Amino acid sequence: MLFMGIFTFEPEKRTEVIKRRAEKGPMAEGKIIGEWGSIAGGRVYRVVEMDDPKAMLKVVMAWSDLGKMELIPIMTSEDVIKLAASKK
Repeated sequence: MLFMGIFTFEPEKRTEVIKRRAEKGPMAEGKIIGEWGSIAGGRVYRVVEMDDPKAMLKVVMAWSDLGKMELIPIMTSEDVIKLAASKK
């Protein structure tokens, strides 16, 4: 299953976020499909594929002192269209 993780942090935490990422890597359970940072700063987006969504709790807890993590289950648009078409 795919999950979009959105990590938001305050500007004063920027240096700590960069340091932790440099030291510990992406700290993700499952397979990272892609990761993007906001040009304005303060937000990171990551798409991860994993079988057990509970495993993502480790990641959330590892970063909870520096910011807020939102996890959203997602599907490709192609899969959504196929599913919707099969429900007719």
